Amino acid sequence: MSDDARVRLEPGLVRLRAANPSPMTGPGTNSYVLGRDRLLVLDPGPAEDGHLAALLTEIDGRPVEAILVTHAHRDHSALAPALAEATGAPICGFGTAHAGRSPLMRRLAEAGLGGGEGLDAAFRPDRILREGERIGAGGTPVTALHMPGHMAGHLCFVWRGAVFSGDLVMGWASTLISPPDGDLAAFRRSCARLRALQPRRLYPGHGAPVDRPAPRIDWLLSHRAEREAQIVRVLSKGPADAGEITRLLYADIPAELQGAARRNVLAHLLDLMSRNRAIAETPGLAEARFKLT
Repeated sequence: MSDDARVRLEPGLVRLRAANPSPMTGPGTNSYVLGRDRLLVLDPGPAEDGHLAALLTEIDGRPVEAILVTHAHRDHSALAPALAEATGAPICGFGTAHAGRSPLMRRLAEAGLGGGEGLDAAFRPDRILREGERIGAGGTPVTALHMPGHMAGHLCFVWRGAVFSGDLVMGWASTLISPPDGDLAAFRRSCARLRALQPRRLYPGHGAPVDRPAPRIDWLLSHRAEREAQIVRVLSKGPADAGEITRLLYADIPAELQGAARRNVLAHLLDLMSRNRAIAETPGLAEARFKLT
């Protein structure tokens, strides 16, 4: 583990970064160890032996009260069973990888919309966390908040006025929203709610801490609004599908990110459809051509 993979961020909080850098994870997934005498581990990360060893070294035999998982993507949750076996701590999360989907997203999933990138299909928490639940750690508990958008069952955790924001808000990139796992309308609502909390700092699932949360959240919402306006301008010239729009709007991004960009475009198209601003010309929404109403 490199020197900057382990950072003491403030008293009672250490970040350990997994060695899984990629175009979708940035420098790697952040795992957090909270507390001093009694601990919480937040987002244990991918199923990598080296990362498990680093976490156990940091824990150093201290009792772990709970393993908290923001959402059931493998880069955040896959190591949880091995860590639970090593520490005896319960795994806590919102539910399975499909938990919390809206009726619309459930219908779209049943219709074969696609998605599923990186889902941890085996994830089964020992304890289901709901909105407002508190989980203790040496006298400094965290509070779970249901913040869907990136995933339907995404949780954030409030701790000493800071928020562990998972993949809802990150400092290094915008958030992938791939329906039916992700939901753009829910993402906007969750971002607005997070901003209203006025956290002193965000500790994201990837990248560095966000020291100025409000401007970062404003940028994310503005970015989505700008992207929607671009998509509407394309559709104003005639019907198009998500692939065609992606090639027009994301011509300058690397090929390995084109698939994620297409899923983000599809999320916008479905959001426009849900607000009666666009309709699909054909069934099979993943491949359909859309037009403005």
